[in-house]
Amino acid sequence: MKVGIIGAGMVGSAAAFAITLRGVASEVVLVDRNAALAQAQAEDILHATPFAHGTRVISGGYADLDGAKVVILTAGVNQQPGETRLALLSRNAAVFADIIPQVQAAAPDAILVVATNPVDIMTAIACRLSGLPPGRCFGSGTILDTARFRALLASHLGISATSVHAHVLGEHGDSEILCWSSAMAGTLPVAEMAAQRGCPLTDEVRATIDHGVRRAAYTIINGKGATWYGIGGGLARIVQAVAHDESAILTLSCLETGLMLPGQDTPLAPVALSLPRVIGAQGISDTLTPLLSPVEAEGLAASARVLIAAADGLS
Repeated sequence: MKVGIIGAGMVGSAAAFAITLRGVASEVVLVDRNAALAQAQAEDILHATPFAHGTRVISGGYADLDGAKVVILTAGVNQQPGETRLALLSRNAAVFADIIPQVQAAAPDAILVVATNPVDIMTAIACRLSGLPPGRCFGSGTILDTARFRALLASHLGISATSVHAHVLGEHGDSEILCWSSAMAGTLPVAEMAAQRGCPLTDEVRATIDHGVRRAAYTIINGKGATWYGIGGGLARIVQAVAHDESAILTLSCLETGLMLPGQDTPLAPVALSLPRVIGAQGISDTLTPLLSPVEAEGLAASARVLIAAADGLS
């Protein structure tokens, strides 16, 4: 399967590297307005293929996306220290208006995966610009936040992160919701697992994990300028689900119209946000209704309202 990546910066190159190491694509094409950067990243990643898989990794222009099954959009300006993801909105919206028509001219049948921040609103913009159905134009959403939640829970419990099943929903940003009420470790609710392991989930521990998930991007940005390895791994996981037609359940951002959230009496205005999605070869095929506590349900609705207000501000 051929995968295109628009933007050869740290996120795009990390995604290309992770896709190559996983061996989930036969070819990866990096496209960037800085052609020298794209070429350098492609060559560097290509040199790792003898240690992993025989993926063809090249740089090129939009025409080289011909035949791509998935195109990942990472192009845009970086989040600055202290800047929220939503503050990036006005600076990144114009970028997509330029690149999406060129992507579709070269690869009209490709699934578009948005990684540019603020990812939820950029996903809605990409859907509008592309004219694609939401299941074929979606964002990475909270796939990274979910991974952070699972990793921190696993660290506290002293178990493998692959044995933790917990989700972060809503905005990929400050209003996101950690779903504690449905979090599981193995076959047990996380609180029961913690009790059996002798490491109770006290209010202090929960607050520390919440802060570690919700503020992770700011901590990383302050330390090294941007985040890239975690989201690169998440994007590779999305590509794997498409390549292998897995019907995997991932927390992805998708444009919703008339969405009814748990605990709400009226449908929401159109909004892109993360919910558990079933994803396979054709993109997102289904959305699952999460089981939430009343506090979590209200928090998810509030997160949706934040995104709706931000999108209204753009129009």
